[in-house]
Amino acid sequence: MASIRRTLSPSNERHYQNGNQYSVQSPSHKLIINGKSSPLLYSRKNYISRKKLFYRCLIFFVLGLVLGMAPFGGFDDARSRDFSFEIKAPVVNVNEEMKAVVIPRVENVVVNSVKLPGLEDEVKGKFDYVPRKLLIVVTPTYNRALQAYYLNRLSGALKLVKSPLLWIVVEMNVASAETADILRKTGVMYRHLVCSKNMTDIKDRGVHQRNVALEHIAHHRLDGIVYFADDDNIYSLELFESIRSINRFGTWPVAMLAQSKSKAILEGPVCNGSQVIGWHTNEKSKQLRRFHVDMSGFAFNSTILWDPKKWHRPTSDPIRQLDNVKEGFQETTFIEQIVEDESQMEAVPPGCSRVLTWHLHLEARGLIYPRGWLLQKNLDAVFFST
Repeated sequence: MASIRRTLSPSNERHYQNGNQYSVQSPSHKLIINGKSSPLLYSRKNYISRKKLFYRCLIFFVLGLVLGMAPFGGFDDARSRDFSFEIKAPVVNVNEEMKAVVIPRVENVVVNSVKLPGLEDEVKGKFDYVPRKLLIVVTPTYNRALQAYYLNRLSGALKLVKSPLLWIVVEMNVASAETADILRKTGVMYRHLVCSKNMTDIKDRGVHQRNVALEHIAHHRLDGIVYFADDDNIYSLELFESIRSINRFGTWPVAMLAQSKSKAILEGPVCNGSQVIGWHTNEKSKQLRRFHVDMSGFAFNSTILWDPKKWHRPTSDPIRQLDNVKEGFQETTFIEQIVEDESQMEAVPPGCSRVLTWHLHLEARGLIYPRGWLLQKNLDAVFFST
């Protein structure tokens, strides 16, 4: 079928609701294909606006491209500023620069030190720290009715002592579950040791228990102040703080009940300031002793046990308590291995003016060691004092 093209007259105009007219002025603006007509996709006005937009974008693109490629300064300088983060110091000729500087020269001026008011005392208070010595408290114990009472009372006192403190508790043959349970609840750093000596061959169990602790201290080279604190004594907190200052060997008086329990006696050193000049004793049977002191009435530096060269000891034999001596002479025979005479002793406290340790005898008659600390009846405790 043949296509027919026809022209439109100028009067063939289309009116729209917005009041604009759209007229077709060219014969090619409308096509007739197969007897059907289709309007043009774009108007001339839209065509012109899009053409302007294209040219504007092209102008801005070219302008941006030119500005981006244009070097600001030298090429090397632009590259280093855009792609490097290094800060290069400017090159300065020192000789040329210093020619214009005149430095006055001051002769015979010496600055020894600079002190800032108030700052020196503040720094000294913060950094002048002297660490406290380790206290090594050795306590032999055994199973009896009042054992739990004694250990809890002593642990309560040790818990109030400033650290560092190590409590070495020694039992015979086996570490009992009751003692271990008490030690775990004390909150004090401790070591639970066992003396495995045969009871039939032992004259004084306390001597061998202390020797086990001394071997432990020497083996591990513990550095501190060793103090034999029996569990049935009463101690002042001032005592534990005072013995930290001991250099080699310190001693002090101990108040105790006589064997008859009818009077109290004082046993220990007679002091003049920090020097030991004599001894308190009221028992004729012990007047032959070299040093009249109770087992809880002295303390010494632990390095004596494992460093004989430091203290110029004549022999390197281990220092131990003796079980083959007469009762009451264990203290003096042990001290004779540590010091030669009173000149190597220190009075605690100075002048021995206060009693810091009390040795009291508490007994529970008719009671045996209760398993698990469970008692079927009240304790019958008797305390004699004058």
